[in-house]
Amino acid sequence: MNKTQTQLPTDTWITATWQEYIQTIEDPSYEKAKSYYHNGKFRIEMSPGYRHGKDHMVIITLVNLFAMAKKIKVDGINECIYRKTGLRSAQPDASFYIGKNADVIPPETSIIDLDIYPPPNLVIEVANTSLADDIGEKRLLYEAMNVAEYWIVDVQNVEVIAFAIANGGSKRINQSQVLPDLAISFLEEVLQRTSQENQIETYTWLFSQFQS
Repeated sequence: MNKTQTQLPTDTWITATWQEYIQTIEDPSYEKAKSYYHNGKFRIEMSPGYRHGKDHMVIITLVNLFAMAKKIKVDGINECIYRKTGLRSAQPDASFYIGKNADVIPPETSIIDLDIYPPPNLVIEVANTSLADDIGEKRLLYEAMNVAEYWIVDVQNVEVIAFAIANGGSKRINQSQVLPDLAISFLEEVLQRTSQENQIETYTWLFSQFQS
């Protein structure tokens, strides 16, 4: 990758060394951007807008309410950076450490070093314009990171595409394995409701469903 004085294109993969990637994302121009590195390429994503942000909020709240109702320990993190130095880096929209891993990350941690700490149990990407990449290259990245489960929230189609990850590969699932008894179709029902009513109305209904 050649250094230039102009900003690099976003939402696309660019061939670069690890050092070039780190140098790029340390540029103040990308202070509010998300970034990824995998297989000798990096990707920068800028702020995605209202629809992405709304579904992002809903899916995080849903997981937290479910965990509260079912008394499952979770540690949810918003846009946290995970790195395995020299090899890969990811900044998912949301991620969760669940159960015995819920307290594994010290609170003062800024970037989670995957040479020291385990990967999250659940990673979530919200796709408004990035669906093909979230299903493709990012899924390969999360397979390499050995996360247990990966959800893609398809904003345009109000769909959740979920994968269980094991042994360096992934398979489509219809029910969460890290949050037992949570059906993927139920996530979609909740997203559909929030497009038709106020979020608080949905959350009130949602918590009653989890307690029944």
